[in-house]
Amino acid sequence: MGVNKTTPEEEKDPEFWRNLARSEVLKAVEKQKLNVNKAKNIIMFLGDGMSLSTVTAARILKGQRKNRNGEEDALSFEKFPHIGLSKTYCANAQVPDSACTATAYLCGVKANSVTIGVSANVEYNNCSASMDQANHVSSIAVWAQKAGKATGFVTTTTLTHASPAGTYAHVANRLYESDTDVKAYGQDPNTCLDMAQQLVLQEPGRNFNVMMGGGMAKFLPNTVKDAHGNNGIREDGKNLLDTWQIMHPDGALVTNRDELLNVNTTKVSHIMGIFHSKLMDYQAVADKSQPSLSEMTETALKLLQRNEQGYFVFIEGGNIDNAHHENKAAMSLDETLEFEKAIQLARDMTNPEETLIVVTADHGHGLTINGYPGRGSSILGLNPNDVAADGLKYSTLSYPLGRDQYMDENGKRMDLEKIPRNIETIYPSYIKSYSGHHSGDDVGVFASGPFAHLFNGVLQQNTIPHLMAYAACIGDGLTMCDEEMNV
Repeated sequence: MGVNKTTPEEEKDPEFWRNLARSEVLKAVEKQKLNVNKAKNIIMFLGDGMSLSTVTAARILKGQRKNRNGEEDALSFEKFPHIGLSKTYCANAQVPDSACTATAYLCGVKANSVTIGVSANVEYNNCSASMDQANHVSSIAVWAQKAGKATGFVTTTTLTHASPAGTYAHVANRLYESDTDVKAYGQDPNTCLDMAQQLVLQEPGRNFNVMMGGGMAKFLPNTVKDAHGNNGIREDGKNLLDTWQIMHPDGALVTNRDELLNVNTTKVSHIMGIFHSKLMDYQAVADKSQPSLSEMTETALKLLQRNEQGYFVFIEGGNIDNAHHENKAAMSLDETLEFEKAIQLARDMTNPEETLIVVTADHGHGLTINGYPGRGSSILGLNPNDVAADGLKYSTLSYPLGRDQYMDENGKRMDLEKIPRNIETIYPSYIKSYSGHHSGDDVGVFASGPFAHLFNGVLQQNTIPHLMAYAACIGDGLTMCDEEMNV
């Protein structure tokens, strides 16, 4: 075990810990003053792949960026008054993907892996079953629209990625993003409507006040260059961005940071922001033309707040997951810290008496924090206090599955001290795989605002939208407005 050499002087006094405990006791007592107001607004933040180990490591990194030990710090949403856990398994999967989980936490129904917005009657790639409306399940975005609320989503992935698609799509394959993609999976795009078309042409997507993310190529013909210099990929010749602008003459289509920040949110009716041909770049390496998640969140909320009936918005830190898939732990933690900045901004822009904010993840990732490193050891570095049986140091953060085991041609572990480390570093993994994989552990649910106290204990993931709907009196299920519930 590593020897702790960095214990702060004040922490050597037992009274330090007693005072800290007293403050936490007072906070726990304060939680008993429950907020039972009707939720006018709902903001759901989704950290894709944000396992509890990711939350812990990001918390430490946040503190270490302030030249502190780090372990004592806290992310913005960790300060929320109510916290629970969510079971992430899906109808046919012990370890889920981002499609079936999106169906759970947005539509309130567990589905099969790779499918979105449909019941478990639909198997992977069964197009005809997914087009059968009897198998469709509606999302909380639909429930909010029926109640007259403004709606939308923001993501750092693409507008047609699995997580945001849970708000609007009904597909047997999360990769049906364009007609070209539908063909690639052996289906007829004339009968199997791709997700880009579902978003622009069908409800609830056509009614969204805000849509922001990447993925411009999915909406344009392969004969047309997008705003980012790349050709579209559609083979049907449809320009869905032109269609969207015709449908929303008072809407703003923006493609870079400057355009987004210059939108007059008091004048436009809708905003479609598409800031990349594919996935948005990681914030740490993106150029200045790409807006941050906080900037997208701020603009989205300014527009949505104009609706007197309130709003529902889904906001995703999607690149947390993508960096984990690449075993880029430092990059994933940086994306997590960008995500928590957006959450703090939303908290500052809203009134907790009327706005329910829920922060959760769709699934975990196999990131581990190991080896008894001493207090204040760099969370991104090698364990300074220990060596493995081979006499070499090892990384505090590692993965079970991934691209690089750092073995030489003789199967011996390489000396990681001789390998430069930066935000793009691929962290070690135990088993060779094409990428890091999801994990099946429970994820956190952090809540603030009306009826936030309902988000506690160990929840089925599909209960989450029903709890949000209960607080806001939307949807067809139980709500706090039901007379029989208030007798």
